[in-house]
Amino acid sequence: MKNITILGSTGSIGVNALNILRNIELDFKISYLTANHNADVMIDQCKEFHPKKAIMIDEKSAEKVYQEVSKEGIEVLVGRESLLNIVKDQTVDLVLNSLVGASGMEPTYNAINAGVDVALANKESLVVAGNIITKAMEESGAKLYPVDSEHSAIWQCLIGESMDDIEKIILTGSGGPFRTRELNTFNDIKVSDALKHPNWDMGKKITIDSATMMNKGLEVIEAYWLFNLSYPDIEIIIHPQSIVHSMVQFNDGSIKAQMGVPDMKIPIQYALTYPNHIKAPWERLEFSKLNELTFESPDLDKFPCIKLAYDSLEKLGSAPAVLTMANDYCVYKFLDEKIKFIDIPRIIKEALDRHSWVKEPNLKYLNELNTWSKNFVDSFV
Repeated sequence: MKNITILGSTGSIGVNALNILRNIELDFKISYLTANHNADVMIDQCKEFHPKKAIMIDEKSAEKVYQEVSKEGIEVLVGRESLLNIVKDQTVDLVLNSLVGASGMEPTYNAINAGVDVALANKESLVVAGNIITKAMEESGAKLYPVDSEHSAIWQCLIGESMDDIEKIILTGSGGPFRTRELNTFNDIKVSDALKHPNWDMGKKITIDSATMMNKGLEVIEAYWLFNLSYPDIEIIIHPQSIVHSMVQFNDGSIKAQMGVPDMKIPIQYALTYPNHIKAPWERLEFSKLNELTFESPDLDKFPCIKLAYDSLEKLGSAPAVLTMANDYCVYKFLDEKIKFIDIPRIIKEALDRHSWVKEPNLKYLNELNTWSKNFVDSFV
C-alpha cells in the first residue's frame, strides 16, 4: 500500500495524477488532498478517493467542502498552515507537490525535512531554495522524484549511468506560442495570445512561463540542483514537436534521449510508481506517423528570460529566488492586464539588479524576499 498526498489536486497536474491512479494497477491510499478555492472539484475528488483530510486554502471554499464531505468522515482543514503541517506526516510515502509558483517551496522543504519523499512538479522549490532542500535531503534521507517532462526524461536517461561519463544534458522546449512571431510585434501580445500553447494543456501561470520561456530558464536551475551539473553543462534546444523530452550527451559523443507523446500523465505516473513503468492506457508514439523532428537554438532576443535565468544561476545565492518570485508576480500582473508581456523580463531584471543579494539565504530571508519582490513588482503598476 502506497500512501499518497497530492498538493494542488484540483489543478492540471493533480487532476492528471488522480486520473492515473484510477487507471493503473497500484495499491494506494490517498491520505490528503489540497486545493486553493476550487470547492466543486475537491468535493468530487473527496467522494471518489476518500482522503483522511482535505485542505482548502480559501476559508469560504473550505466551508462548502465541509458541508458536503464531513458526513463521509473526511476532515476538512483550512489555510496554508494546515497544508504546511500535513506534509510532515511520516505515514505518507509520497507527496506530489503540484503547487504553482514560489509558494510551493516551503511544503517541499517541510516534507523532505520530515523524511517524506516528494514527487516534484513545482520547479520553483529548487530554484528558490535548492541549497536548503538538498541539505535537508542529505540529513533526512528523503528523495525527490522529478515530474516535469524534461527532468523526468533526464532522470530516466541517467539510470544505470555514471555521472563521470556525462558531458552535458540537453533540455528541450517547444518554443511556446511565439517561437516564429516577429520580435517587433511582441509589444502587442495579449493575454489570450500567450495562453495558446501549441502542444501542452497546462494551467495559466505555467502557460505564460512557456510563452516567455522563463519555464525553460527555471528548468535549467532545477536541473542544476537535481543532477549536480555545472551550469555550462546544461543546454537548451528548441524542439517544436515536443516528442524528444530531453537528452543526455556522454563523453564519447553518444546521446541518449527519452521520447514519447506530449502527455504529462507519463512523467507523473513514473514519479508515482518509480522504479516501475506500470502498464497504462495512454496514447503511444507511432514513428510512422511522425512527419519531422526539428531542432533549433533559442532566440535570446525574443526570450531574454532564458539569459536572466542563466545569469542568476551563475551568481547563485539569492539571485534564483528573486528571479522566480519576481516572475510569479509579473505573470499574475500580466494575466490581470496590469503590465505588458514585454514588461515581464524587464521588471525581473531590475529585481535581480536591485535586491539585496545574500550568499546563503535561509528560510526567514526568503520569506522577506518574497514580500520585497511583491512590493517591487507592485511599484510598476
